[in-house]
Amino acid sequence: MNMNVMKSPPDGFLDIVALITASRIRAYAAVNTTLIDLYWHIGAFISKKISRAEWGDAVVPELAAYIARTEPGLRGFTRANLFRMRQFYEAYQGNEILAPLVRQLPWTHKSRRRARDSRSIANFQT
Repeated sequence: MNMNVMKSPPDGFLDIVALITASRIRAYAAVNTTLIDLYWHIGAFISKKISRAEWGDAVVPELAAYIARTEPGLRGFTRANLFRMRQFYEAYQGNEILAPLVRQLPWTHKSRRRARDSRSIANFQT
Protein backbone atom coordinates (compact mmCIF):
# COMPACT_ATOMS: atom_id res chain seq x y z
CA MET A 1 0.00 0.00 0.00
CA ASN A 2 1.41 3.38 -1.05
CA MET A 3 1.02 5.99 1.63
CA ASN A 4 1.86 9.60 0.95
CA VAL A 5 3.57 10.28 4.21
CA MET A 6 5.23 13.67 4.42
CA LYS A 7 8.81 13.24 5.44
CA SER A 8 10.75 16.14 6.78
CA PRO A 9 13.02 17.61 4.11
CA PRO A 10 16.72 16.76 4.16
CA ASP A 11 18.97 18.94 6.25
CA GLY A 12 19.43 22.40 4.74
CA PHE A 13 16.51 22.31 2.29
CA LEU A 14 14.41 24.67 4.41
CA ASP A 15 17.38 27.03 4.70
CA ILE A 16 17.75 27.15 0.91
CA VAL A 17 14.02 27.84 0.46
CA ALA A 18 14.27 30.62 3.06
CA LEU A 19 17.18 32.19 1.14
CA ILE A 20 15.18 32.06 -2.09
CA THR A 21 12.16 33.64 -0.41
CA ALA A 22 14.23 36.42 1.16
CA SER A 23 15.91 37.19 -2.16
CA ARG A 24 12.57 37.27 -3.95
CA ILE A 25 11.22 39.78 -1.42
CA ARG A 26 14.32 41.98 -1.82
CA ALA A 27 14.00 41.82 -5.61
CA TYR A 28 10.35 42.89 -5.49
CA ALA A 29 11.26 45.77 -3.20
CA ALA A 30 14.08 46.89 -5.52
CA VAL A 31 11.80 46.79 -8.54
CA ASN A 32 9.12 48.70 -6.64
CA THR A 33 11.61 51.38 -5.58
CA THR A 34 12.80 51.77 -9.17
CA LEU A 35 9.23 52.10 -10.45
CA ILE A 36 8.35 54.66 -7.79
CA ASP A 37 11.42 56.66 -8.79
CA LEU A 38 10.31 56.49 -12.43
CA TYR A 39 6.78 57.64 -11.50
CA TRP A 40 8.26 60.50 -9.47
CA HIS A 41 10.38 61.69 -12.39
CA ILE A 42 7.54 61.38 -14.90
CA GLY A 43 5.27 63.30 -12.51
CA ALA A 44 7.91 65.99 -12.09
CA PHE A 45 8.41 66.30 -15.84
CA ILE A 46 4.67 66.61 -16.53
CA SER A 47 4.14 69.00 -13.62
CA LYS A 48 6.94 71.31 -14.70
CA LYS A 49 5.84 71.34 -18.35
CA ILE A 50 2.28 72.25 -17.36
CA SER A 51 3.29 74.82 -14.74
CA ARG A 52 5.56 76.60 -17.26
CA ALA A 53 2.66 76.62 -19.73
CA GLU A 54 4.73 74.58 -22.19
CA TRP A 55 2.03 71.90 -22.04
CA GLY A 56 -1.67 72.06 -21.30
CA ASP A 57 -3.64 69.30 -19.59
CA ALA A 58 -4.71 68.09 -23.05
CA VAL A 59 -1.15 67.00 -23.80
CA VAL A 60 -1.23 64.25 -21.16
CA PRO A 61 -3.82 62.12 -23.01
CA GLU A 62 -1.73 62.61 -26.16
CA LEU A 63 1.33 61.39 -24.26
CA ALA A 64 -0.57 58.34 -23.00
CA ALA A 65 -1.69 57.54 -26.55
CA TYR A 66 1.85 58.01 -27.86
CA ILE A 67 3.29 55.65 -25.24
CA ALA A 68 0.58 53.06 -26.00
CA ARG A 69 1.28 53.33 -29.73
CA THR A 70 5.08 53.25 -29.57
CA GLU A 71 5.39 50.78 -26.66
CA PRO A 72 2.43 48.41 -27.17
CA GLY A 73 3.49 45.91 -24.47
CA LEU A 74 3.98 48.59 -21.82
CA ARG A 75 1.18 48.89 -19.30
CA GLY A 76 0.38 51.45 -16.61
CA PHE A 77 0.94 54.67 -18.53
CA THR A 78 -2.66 55.60 -19.18
CA ARG A 79 -3.96 59.16 -19.06
CA ALA A 80 -5.29 58.57 -15.53
CA ASN A 81 -2.01 57.07 -14.29
CA LEU A 82 0.06 59.87 -15.80
CA PHE A 83 -2.11 62.39 -13.97
CA ARG A 84 -1.64 60.33 -10.76
CA MET A 85 2.12 60.50 -11.24
CA ARG A 86 1.85 64.28 -11.56
CA GLN A 87 -0.37 64.39 -8.45
CA PHE A 88 2.08 62.19 -6.54
CA TYR A 89 4.97 64.52 -7.38
CA GLU A 90 3.02 67.68 -6.58
CA ALA A 91 1.76 66.31 -3.26
CA TYR A 92 5.24 65.62 -1.88
CA GLN A 93 7.80 67.62 -3.87
CA GLY A 94 7.91 70.56 -1.48
CA ASN A 95 8.45 68.47 1.62
CA GLU A 96 12.16 67.85 2.16
CA ILE A 97 11.55 65.25 4.87
CA LEU A 98 8.74 63.24 3.30
CA ALA A 99 9.70 63.41 -0.40
CA PRO A 100 12.57 60.90 -0.18
CA LEU A 101 10.72 58.67 2.28
CA VAL A 102 7.46 58.48 0.39
CA ARG A 103 9.32 57.31 -2.69
CA GLN A 104 10.16 54.10 -0.81
CA LEU A 105 6.53 53.13 -0.08
CA PRO A 106 4.63 50.81 -2.40
CA TRP A 107 2.69 52.60 -5.15
CA THR A 108 -0.64 51.20 -3.94
CA HIS A 109 0.00 52.68 -0.51
CA LYS A 110 0.54 56.08 -2.08
CA SER A 111 -2.61 55.79 -4.17
CA ARG A 112 -4.69 55.12 -1.07
CA ARG A 113 -2.88 57.80 0.88
CA ARG A 114 -3.44 60.45 -1.81
CA ALA A 115 -7.14 59.77 -1.55
CA ARG A 116 -6.96 61.16 1.98
CA ASP A 117 -6.17 64.72 2.90
CA SER A 118 -2.51 65.38 2.02
CA ARG A 119 -2.34 68.00 4.76
CA SER A 120 -2.54 65.26 7.39
CA ILE A 121 0.73 63.87 6.03
CA ALA A 122 2.43 67.24 6.39
CA ASN A 123 1.16 67.47 9.97
CA PHE A 124 2.48 63.98 10.72
CA GLN A 125 6.11 65.09 10.41
CA THR A 126 5.83 67.71 13.16
